[in-house]
Amino acid sequence: MRRILLGFVIVPLSLQAQSLEECQQAAERNYPLIRQYDLIAKTTDLTVRNIGKGWLPQVSASAQATYQSDVTAFPESMQQLYKTMGIDMEGLRKDQYRVGIDVQQTIYDGGAISSQKAIARQQGLVEAAQNEVSMYQIRQRVNEMYFGLLLLDDQLQLNKDLQEVLRTNEQKLASMYQHGTAAESDYLSVKAERLNVAQQLTGLQSQRQALTRMLSTFCGMEVKQVQKPVPSVAVQQQQNQRPELKAIEAQLRLADAQEKALNAALMPKLGVFAQGFYGYPGYNMFEDMMRHKWSLNGMIGAKLSWNIGALYTRKNDKAKIQMQRERAEVSRDVFLFNNQLEQIQQQEDMERYRKLMGDDEEIIRLRSAVRKAAESKLAHGIIDVNDLVREINNENAARVQQSIHEIEMLKEINDLKITLNNE
Repeated sequence: MRRILLGFVIVPLSLQAQSLEECQQAAERNYPLIRQYDLIAKTTDLTVRNIGKGWLPQVSASAQATYQSDVTAFPESMQQLYKTMGIDMEGLRKDQYRVGIDVQQTIYDGGAISSQKAIARQQGLVEAAQNEVSMYQIRQRVNEMYFGLLLLDDQLQLNKDLQEVLRTNEQKLASMYQHGTAAESDYLSVKAERLNVAQQLTGLQSQRQALTRMLSTFCGMEVKQVQKPVPSVAVQQQQNQRPELKAIEAQLRLADAQEKALNAALMPKLGVFAQGFYGYPGYNMFEDMMRHKWSLNGMIGAKLSWNIGALYTRKNDKAKIQMQRERAEVSRDVFLFNNQLEQIQQQEDMERYRKLMGDDEEIIRLRSAVRKAAESKLAHGIIDVNDLVREINNENAARVQQSIHEIEMLKEINDLKITLNNE
C-alpha cells in the first residue's frame, strides 16, 4: 500500500498556542475509552492465570448415602455352612455411606492448557486492537474542531480588516458630506454596512468561543489559540499502518491459535490420582460382610486417556476457522479498497485547493486594485456609494475564499495523514 508522508513545520503564533499534534495527543489521553486498554490487559491476565491453574492438583470432596435394592451376599447354603463353623457372614447392608476426597494431577495434557492460554492472549490483543480503532477516530474529530477554529480565526481577522476599510471610507464620506461634496445618504450607507459587518463579528466571536470550549473539553486542557500547520513537500513511501489493519491481523492470529487448539484436543492425556474415603462398605468387602463398621480406604494410581471424539468434528471445526480467516481477509480487502478511494479523493482535493490558491492571490490583487479605483471614482463623483460597497465586499469575498482554500487544503493534508496513519 502506497503511503504519502507529509511533514509539518509548526509556526508558533503565541506562547499559549497549541499545535494539532498536541491537541490530538491530549484528546487521546483525556478520552474515557483510554481506560479500556488497562481493563483489557487485566482481564486477559486474569484469564491466563485461571487457565494456568489447570496444572494445579484438582481436589474434590464428596459425601453420599444410598439405599440399594440388593447387595453382594453369599448364597444361603454357604451362610449356613459358615454358621456351623461359628462364622457369622451376614453380608453387606443395603444402606451404604461414604465421605471422601479425590485428588487428580495432570502430568501431560497434549498442549491443551498452553493452547488455551495462547487463545486467551490473542483474544486480548484482538480486543485491544478494536479499542485502538475506536480511539483512532478521535483524531478526525479533533481535526474537524481544530481546522474549524483556524477558519474562524481567519474570518475574524478578515472581518476586522473589512471593518477598517469601511471605517476609512466612512470617515472620508463624512468629511465630504461636511464639505458638501457627498450626500448624507452615501455616508449613512457605508456606516450601515460597517455596522452590519460588526454584527457578523459578534456572531463569529460567539462561534469561536463555543468551538474553543468544545475543543478544550475534548482535549482536557484549556485551548486559547491554535497554530496553523505549514505542509512540507517531503514525500515518502511507507506501509499503511491503520489500526483497522492491525485489528484484522490480530483476528487472523487468533484463528491460528484456535487451529493449534484443535491439534491439542487430539493428544492423549496423562495424570495421576489419589482417592480416599471413610464409610461403609470399604474395599475389603469380605470384612464388611462380617462387621458393619465404617473404615478408612484409599487408592492411588495413574490414568492415560485418549478421547478420539474430537475427530468427529475436527473437519468442520477447521472449516469454520478457515472461513473465519477468509472473512477477516475480505474485511481487509474491503478496508484497503475504501481506504485507497479515500486517498485518491483527498489527493485530488489537495491538488484542487492548490490550483485554486494559485489564482487566489491574483484575484485578491485585482479586486484590491478595483476597490481602490472605486474609492477614487467615488471621490470624483464618477460612481455612487453602492458601487464602492460592492467592490469592497468583492475584495473581502476573495480574501475569504483564499482563507477557506488554504484551511481546507491543510485539513485535507491532515486527513490524508489520518487515512494512512502517517506519523
